[in-house]
Amino acid sequence: MQSTLINQALHVAIIMDGNGRWATRRGLPRTAGHREGVQTVRRVVEAASDLGVSALTLFAFSSDNWRRPDTEVRALMGLLRHYLRTECKRLIDGGARLTVIGRRDRLPRGLADEIGTVEQASANCQQLDLRVAIDYSARDAIASAAAAWGASDLPSREAFARLIGPAGEARCRDVDLLIRTGGEKRLSDFLLWEAAYAELCFIDTLWPDFGRDDLAAALADFRRRERRFGGLGQGNALASVG
Repeated sequence: MQSTLINQALHVAIIMDGNGRWATRRGLPRTAGHREGVQTVRRVVEAASDLGVSALTLFAFSSDNWRRPDTEVRALMGLLRHYLRTECKRLIDGGARLTVIGRRDRLPRGLADEIGTVEQASANCQQLDLRVAIDYSARDAIASAAAAWGASDLPSREAFARLIGPAGEARCRDVDLLIRTGGEKRLSDFLLWEAAYAELCFIDTLWPDFGRDDLAAALADFRRRERRFGGLGQGNALASVG
């Protein structure tokens, strides 16, 4: 049974896992894997729109990643800064609107300003909504939304979702397909609210080896699935959950 969204634009979220293992298996420092992973980001962003994806959210750096060695954290932040400086024109030419979700107050000096510059420069692009999660925790986002709402009234799902999404978004978009590379099978505190009914795809391919064909295969599998959203699927009268 094909997905009911086969002819509609999709929100795909990706946990980009496996950079370090990719490098280690080649006798390289982990930072080499992160650099190669940036090239994968470019390939996937360029392929997304052609494959029917209208929103792409990439998990680049979690709030728990601050626990990694300082050298690796500095390298990751340096790669992010380099990406913003070198890819801004490419994003705009490709019609990609960049939004960064997550905290910005703990980022290295000046990085938040550079993020804001690219966000503003690409604000009118409409081909792809590219969201990059940096210093991001889904549980923190939900807790912040709850605090912003207050305790006076029970919020509707729609109203609460607007508080979770980044400023300027009409609402927090639900994820249709969540992909994790690298062979691990967990969500790691990523888009827990938005992925409540997402289809999950866990693949062994390490992120630096992921490409257009892998994304196309994941989307093809997604479109073969039946999405019931808690209702009954055709030909499955006993279905009650999922």
